[in-house]
Amino acid sequence: MADNKIFVIDYGSGNLASVVNMIRHEGGEAHIITEPDHLAAADKLILPGVGAFDHGISSLRQKGWIAPLERAVFERKVPIMGICLGMQLLTRGSEEGQEPGLGWLDAHARRFRPADVKLKVPHMGWNEVRQMREDVLLPLVETARRFYFVHSYLVECGNSEDVLLECDYGETFVAAFRRENIWGFQFHPEKSHKFGMEIFRHFLEV
Repeated sequence: MADNKIFVIDYGSGNLASVVNMIRHEGGEAHIITEPDHLAAADKLILPGVGAFDHGISSLRQKGWIAPLERAVFERKVPIMGICLGMQLLTRGSEEGQEPGLGWLDAHARRFRPADVKLKVPHMGWNEVRQMREDVLLPLVETARRFYFVHSYLVECGNSEDVLLECDYGETFVAAFRRENIWGFQFHPEKSHKFGMEIFRHFLEV
């Protein structure tokens, strides 16, 4: 674990310090990187993100991240975790913008449309999730996990086998997915206390 090079990608759309601090709390060492060339040395990657979809994906493209990211993820099979907007950027695209996403999974993002007018968008706060299948980052447990969410858009997966966690907020949505070495979390594990710590702890061990 100590030798793992865990890189948090700074492309101008993320709360990076909280992620780094959570990893350190769990005994790992994470480094914020600002240059795509650094990806060649990565053992694990985290793609955080807050803000608008088009701004995030355009920033990745304009700063030259995408080709080095795809070499790391698909050729070297480096584990990567997308958080919040970072998760949505892994999909084919979003209703929020016009730009195509990375398209690493058969999924897309769309805005919440709760039938109950009392439910505010963005969806913000703590919510329980349902586990759809076991995963190395999310071993099956008897008690429900709770995570902290802040988002106006939800992800729909074309392949139900990719779904790890579901959550309800006026409608059912994907709270986490996985396809091979690619994980996405709609919530913020870095703000989810012991439940988020568990995810980072297992990510260090992958």
